[in-house]
Amino acid sequence: MTGKKRETEPAYQVLSNQLRQDIAGGLYDNGVKLPTEAELSERYEVSRQTVRRAFVDLVAAGIVYRVPGRGTFVNESRGRYLRQQGSIQDLLNLSTDTTMEVVSALTRRIDVEAASRLRLDSDVVYTMVFRRIHDGIPFVLTTVHLPENTARLVLSAPEVAEGAVSTYTMIGLLEPHLDSPISEAAQSITVDAAHGLDSAHLGCTEGHPVLRIDRLYTDAAGVARELSVSHYLPEHYTYRVTLQRA
Repeated sequence: MTGKKRETEPAYQVLSNQLRQDIAGGLYDNGVKLPTEAELSERYEVSRQTVRRAFVDLVAAGIVYRVPGRGTFVNESRGRYLRQQGSIQDLLNLSTDTTMEVVSALTRRIDVEAASRLRLDSDVVYTMVFRRIHDGIPFVLTTVHLPENTARLVLSAPEVAEGAVSTYTMIGLLEPHLDSPISEAAQSITVDAAHGLDSAHLGCTEGHPVLRIDRLYTDAAGVARELSVSHYLPEHYTYRVTLQRA
């Protein structure tokens, strides 16, 4: 696959992603103190300001907390996957510590409801089902609907074939091929009950309560590019958003 080159991530974001992976991989267990700014600065050959900004990013995501005069510590996750979801970048960062396993390959179909929500003139969409796994545990099953002209950008990608396992997110796969980057994700959150696919691929019983999150992704030109409907297991997932005064 080829695509347009994306801008290089800032150094603090690279370090933040590395620390997320280290924490997710068990290098720093719940409640463990992280190395100091000086130690991380020397280890990764970056400035202390870069380390400080990475810590700010992790604190905002709810992954660590800071105690003045004592240091920075990993938050207690109690066995759940904890992720801050406050920006498009946060959604892209799912690829840093989870894997995507395709249950049903990207396929053309007629879906009136999905086409309507994508604001399409026809009823044709391309649909794919996948689950995300963290630390060996599947915690969400997602159904993605794409407009035909968007789906064709990644239709031949090996990452969307049935059974494929990768660290990608769908918007991560799509963005390098788009004329305009994804700029907005309109989101709704409700409670739902697990259905047959959830039971089969998340290991829960039929009717088990799940957290349903719908997202409609739009690019900077205002074009709807993706509709995703996700069912999260509440016992394996925590959703956190930080609200700030304007």
